[in-house]
Amino acid sequence: MNRIHLVVLWHMHQPQYRSPENGAYVLPWTRLHALKDYWGMVKVLEEFPGVHAVFNMVPALGMQLEEYASGKFNEPWFDLALRPAEKLNGEEKVEILNRAFQLNQERLMSRWPRFVELYEWSRAAEGAQALVTFSVRDWRDLQVLSQLAWMDEFWLQKDPVVRDLASRGKDYAEKDKNALRAKQLELLAQVLPVYQEAAARGQIELTTTPFYHPILPLLCDSDVARVANPASPLPRRAFRHPEDAREQLRRARAYHERVFGQKPAGLWPSEGSVSDQALAIAAEEGFRWFGTDEGVLGRTLNVGFFRDASGLAANADRLYRPWRLRPDGKEIVGLFRDHHISDLIGFVYSRMDAKAAAADLHGRLRFIGEHVQTGEPVTISIFLDGENAWEYFPENGRGFLREFYRRIQDDPDIRALTGSEAIAVTAEIPTAANIFPASWINANFDVWVGHSEDIAAWELLWDAREAYSRAKEAQTKAMTNAPGEAQLARAFESLLAAEGSDWCWWYGPEHSTPNDAEFDSLYRKHLTGVYLALGQAAPPELAKPIKRQPEHALHHAPSAWLNVVVNGRDSSYFEWLGAGLYAPERRGGAMHGRTFYLRELRYGFSEDAFFLRVDPFAEEFGTLEAAEFRVSIKAADEVTLVARLSRGKVEEFSIEKSGVCLLKPEQFGKAAFEKVLEVSALRSLFSLKGQSALRVGVALWHGGLPVDVLPASGVLEIKLGEENTWAAESGP
Repeated sequence: MNRIHLVVLWHMHQPQYRSPENGAYVLPWTRLHALKDYWGMVKVLEEFPGVHAVFNMVPALGMQLEEYASGKFNEPWFDLALRPAEKLNGEEKVEILNRAFQLNQERLMSRWPRFVELYEWSRAAEGAQALVTFSVRDWRDLQVLSQLAWMDEFWLQKDPVVRDLASRGKDYAEKDKNALRAKQLELLAQVLPVYQEAAARGQIELTTTPFYHPILPLLCDSDVARVANPASPLPRRAFRHPEDAREQLRRARAYHERVFGQKPAGLWPSEGSVSDQALAIAAEEGFRWFGTDEGVLGRTLNVGFFRDASGLAANADRLYRPWRLRPDGKEIVGLFRDHHISDLIGFVYSRMDAKAAAADLHGRLRFIGEHVQTGEPVTISIFLDGENAWEYFPENGRGFLREFYRRIQDDPDIRALTGSEAIAVTAEIPTAANIFPASWINANFDVWVGHSEDIAAWELLWDAREAYSRAKEAQTKAMTNAPGEAQLARAFESLLAAEGSDWCWWYGPEHSTPNDAEFDSLYRKHLTGVYLALGQAAPPELAKPIKRQPEHALHHAPSAWLNVVVNGRDSSYFEWLGAGLYAPERRGGAMHGRTFYLRELRYGFSEDAFFLRVDPFAEEFGTLEAAEFRVSIKAADEVTLVARLSRGKVEEFSIEKSGVCLLKPEQFGKAAFEKVLEVSALRSLFSLKGQSALRVGVALWHGGLPVDVLPASGVLEIKLGEENTWAAESGP
């Protein structure tokens, strides 16, 4: 058989979860995967010194790991999971119920019968019963088990403290919680050093990804998506900033060199996304090789890699080798993963016995070596996510990995090499002048552009990038009131973070998570940060969610005409009697990593005015200073009422119509706040011809950032022409 050069790349990635608003980690996944995956995935290789591999560390992830390693981080879920159980309030208990069970129930939860028991009890009445019936013991056990489930297998089996907690499985004390906290911090501090040590002994090659994990081809020219999919809808204005792509690569190399002591030779382009322009920039920045998917190679060479009944790919002699690319006259070598085998690890082997799965994988590799007719070693590349698959495996996949690594190490016909090693020992590397622009998912960019939500996200990014460009030009020309270098640097950092691929990953129909709202909010906060750094007002669109999700709410229409005195308080019991009501199922306090400030809306009409009342959560709203309400009311055109608060009173009130600020807003409306916000707007403000509804949304801003909206979708549709509303006016 042909000798096999096996290149395995484990891709480690999480987006930047730190909120630009307060520096808190909105989601806990970096910490949890650091505990369960990042350390152990490298550590297990020490047992197999003959096996070399590639580990890709995204810089945005590495930055977070550094902060977690310091022990000086702000993560609400970490604090809440370790808070004394007897001190938990109702909102904190709700948050625990929402967070604790976000894990694989079959593999991670089922290890502890007590964890399963608490889960089953919590399901009654959507958690409401647990809030009443759970004892302090129940809450404490749930807190500990929710963290214990994410500890590395080695620590669960070998560390005395963690092993003891795991074996007991219930009836924990507060001192146990404190001990687990200390062990988590101890393990977090060891993650990056284990990568540094493995690289220093030459067993692993560390590669990188553009800093904030952007889709480089789309940064260079978003219209390139139409090459991969001619039917793809695109933003109306193409995003073309190859200079940003270059900066993402430069920052990645600089970060990598600082943390790991040397510049990376290899590049894992975010989501395997490549184009001639992106690869030319990468080559110019010193990258010598890159990895992507066989689908990209197939479209590049205009061949297929379809598997026959035995699993052997057509055109296998062209797949299992490096290729030299010369985009724009630059040179860089590509490795193209076996999509089929990579997916077997990611999605199939978890359902098999560990030894049987490893034997199947080993056998498939040998079969390729025996049947591909090249007369020279074949290079088989297996690239996949290095973290998410393992929670579906027994014992987090460690049994499978050990069995696989052992078989590879013991097989004299297979050499497990790093990417640079495999390229160096390849005698002849064929050349392709150009590469087809695509990603490793369906050989196109549809996940990140094409859906209406994706397009909305790109349009907002385009606006923010343009605002930055104008500000930079003003600073270059030393114009009056131009931002300084420090302001521009902060704005650019927020912009680069917003260019990451993770936000559009969750927009559109392809993917969804219980944390969709957090991802959406984070994206818009990064964009808002661009404007804040430049000293500009952020556009109101950034207060409106892009991901349209239904919000469970009580909603009924007005049942009487209103006569409201706009003073910000209940003037009488009857004042808002008969108003329409929009009351979502919300609670104040921190929920899912965010805080709700707005509780419900009341609204209604008199013959010549529209009235709106916003009731906040008093305790949460009281923590804000200088808050700002923006009430958007859209008929044929859009009217925005802005009420700026200072010391709990409306300090400034303005009205904008179709983007123009009215000179005498008090002639058209009023706003007041004491305990609630009340606003009125005269009917004469609105163009109602041909309109059947008003579309109303309320956004709360603080410190220049949108912190809450009602409804969650951004728009409440109020039908006209019904009883106790304005008549719908006829006309074009």
